[in-house]
Formats: sequence, structure tokens, C-alpha cells
Amino acid sequence: MNIQEAGELISSIRNNLSKVIVGKEAGVDLLLTALLANGHVLLEDVPGTGKTLLAKTLARSLDCPFKRIQFTPDLLPSDLSGINYYNQKTGEFEFRPGPVFASILLADEINRATPRTQSSLLECMEERQITIDGVTHGLEAPFLVIATQNPVDSQGTFPLPEAQLDRFLLRITTGYPAFEEGVRILQRFRLNNPLEDTAAVADARQIQEAQRLAAAVNISDDLLAYLMQIVEATRKAPSVKLGASPRAGFALLRASQGYALIKGRDYVLPDDIKAVAGPVLAHRLVLQRGPGAREGQAAETVQQILREVEVPAEPVPAARGGRGA
Repeated sequence: MNIQEAGELISSIRNNLSKVIVGKEAGVDLLLTALLANGHVLLEDVPGTGKTLLAKTLARSLDCPFKRIQFTPDLLPSDLSGINYYNQKTGEFEFRPGPVFASILLADEINRATPRTQSSLLECMEERQITIDGVTHGLEAPFLVIATQNPVDSQGTFPLPEAQLDRFLLRITTGYPAFEEGVRILQRFRLNNPLEDTAAVADARQIQEAQRLAAAVNISDDLLAYLMQIVEATRKAPSVKLGASPRAGFALLRASQGYALIKGRDYVLPDDIKAVAGPVLAHRLVLQRGPGAREGQAAETVQQILREVEVPAEPVPAARGGRGA
């Protein structure tokens, strides 16, 4: 697969999403970025803004196994991973796989499950495998977890710990639609749900090829240094107790490469890093607690850092399209 073929694939998926999703172009770009960067996504928004619909539309657009599980306080880790059960006919234990054995897993309202159940996803998300009763099972590629949560709920929810948040490549928040978009939503869904007519436009092999191409997107040494300056600045910000980790720096690199590819380039620009820095870093920062702490402060801190860190001056590299995958 080359840059042109990847661009056609991305356009097909984006067009499929636009048949169901109204607006949210920035959120769609970030979701596709995570897909190409082989990372996971946390969709955090107020109820009723289309988080689940966006995830299900992407799943319908890909010819890959898809599972959705509603997270609740009584959900057990085995409900996700699967169990070994005794088959009386054969007299042996057999493994019954759970919903994590899918290419796309929608974890709906993930913060309604207990920390014990939430932590059952840690191995899956980081290592693409799961260990059950001492036996490790690999998960087939591609493997993408899309989790949703409502930021306004407090009763019956269990906030995700820092270790769990760190497993998500991006946290995406799109907010309410504009007035005109709201009218279009009513018009589009007035008679039927367009999701039911959505067909797959890409398969697992194509996604894996696009992911390999994204991993090969070029980034100069100057931009690598710029990226690390942003990461280090989060550790020195007065409002931050714990800044971005080395894993966060690697996540910012992968997301920048994926974002460059969906924009049709095989090289990273400073604008690519700026576009994904907030969704990659903000949810990984642990803020100082005090009277001045407020919602959205982490995102504001990242934006302030982007304004302060000097962008390297360098010529735009020539595209290297035509590579095979």
C-alpha cells in the first residue's frame, strides 16, 4: 500500500462515517488517527451526543469482528475475557471466548464498571493478549478499544485510574452540535437510522497495511526534539503534579504519524503534533489539587505549552509516496 492507496481507503471510511455522523469532522479525524496509529480511544462527552453511534458506525465501516459490551457495576472480568467451562459431554474443560476477542471492542460507559473489571482490559490494550487461568491468548490484529464515558455522572461511577487512562492513545471530546448540525441530525434520523444501511468499505488486511504505512511516516530529528520539549514542559508546568511519561511521548509520536497520513502525507509537520497534542497528553496529566483546579485545566495547560514551546524552522520535506507495504 502506498500513500495514494491509503488516502483512498481513508476517504472511503470517512465518507461512510459522514452518511451517519453529522459534523464532528475533528473528532472523526482523531478517531481515524487512532485506528491508523494502532491505539485506543476514550470518547468522553455529555450524554446523547453520539459517542456510541460514532463508534458503531466506524465498526460497521470495517469488515472486522465487532463486539459491544455495556459496562455496569455488576460486570465481572470473566464477562469480558471469557471462561473455561466444563463440558459434560466430552468430560473436559473448554474455553468460551469473551467479547475482547474482537477486532473492535466498544466498551460503553466504561466508568460504570468496578476498578477490578476495568483493570481486566489493561493487558489487552497494552500487549494485545489476555491471560486466563494461566493460559495466554493472543488477540488478532487489528485490535481497537473504543470506550465511552459521561463526564457529568458521579453516582454509580468509578473514575478511571491513571494507569487505565494511560492505555488510551487519545481522549476525544466533540461537544454539542451547532444549530445547523442539529437541524441536519433531525432531518437525517427523522424516518430511519442510516446506520442500518451502512456497509463495510475496508477489511482487516487493508487496515493493517495502512497501520504499517503510518508507522513508517517520516519525522525529522528537529521535530522529534520539538515533540520531546512539549512532553518535558508538561513535567515543569506549575499546575501539574505528574507530567507526561515516556510512554506519552511515544503516543504523541504515533498519533502525529497517523494524523499526517490521514492528511495525505508521509512526513510529519509541526501542525500535526499540535493537532494531536491535546487529545494525547491532557488525560495523562495529574493536576495539582487546590482551589484553582477546574474542569478542562489539563487541556488548557497543553495549549499553553504549545504556545510557549518554539516551533523548529525547517523546510517542508518532499513527499516520498509510492512505497510498498
